[in-house]
Amino acid sequence: MRNLTQLTKKLVSGLGGSLVTSQTQARAFNMVPMVLERSQGGERAFDLYSRLLKEGIVFVNGPVNDQMSSLVVAQLLFLESEGTSKPINMYINSPGGSVTSGLAIYDTMQYIANPIHTLCVGQACSMASVLLSAGTPGQRRALPNARVMIHQPSGGAQGQATDIAIRAQEILSLRERLNHIYVEHTHQVSALESAGRGPNRRSQRALTLICSLVPFLLSSAAACRD
Repeated sequence: MRNLTQLTKKLVSGLGGSLVTSQTQARAFNMVPMVLERSQGGERAFDLYSRLLKEGIVFVNGPVNDQMSSLVVAQLLFLESEGTSKPINMYINSPGGSVTSGLAIYDTMQYIANPIHTLCVGQACSMASVLLSAGTPGQRRALPNARVMIHQPSGGAQGQATDIAIRAQEILSLRERLNHIYVEHTHQVSALESAGRGPNRRSQRALTLICSLVPFLLSSAAACRD
């Protein structure tokens, strides 16, 4: 077991040092399938995530934290550096997490020139719903059984009364900033008035964040009004 742990650390280090995420951990344990690509020059083996990245596909998977945020930002910047205007497809399956880490991804999405098509697969809750709504207008979608949830930012504080007041003011400031982002991308003020209820893809508040539901066989259930 000790040898396996040491091997894992070496492999993760080779995959990007501190970028220890579910994807890099999966690579380290050889849990990610390898894809063999044949060309006139011979054969090349890619892990599945690298092969999909080559096609402009980025995953936002798991809790939003500094490590995951750094990996997603790096992938977005890499795709922009390729010098093409090809759209980036961002697949989101996340319960949310750190607001500051999520805003780093959001700002990068707005910074790069490539269009970004967002698709909720599974869930896009809390901070992840902000990223879902930040996709290119007309290209924000969710699968039929995906769940989207928005809520008020939360946090805690302890210490002197002045410290608690400062922390409370910071949370209120973040709430106003997130509200502004939602309104900017969805043009729906009413969707934010009673935010804080449980996940429900079928609620009108959830549908204001996306442009359409991706069908299995039928046509889209909701049209984007952007």
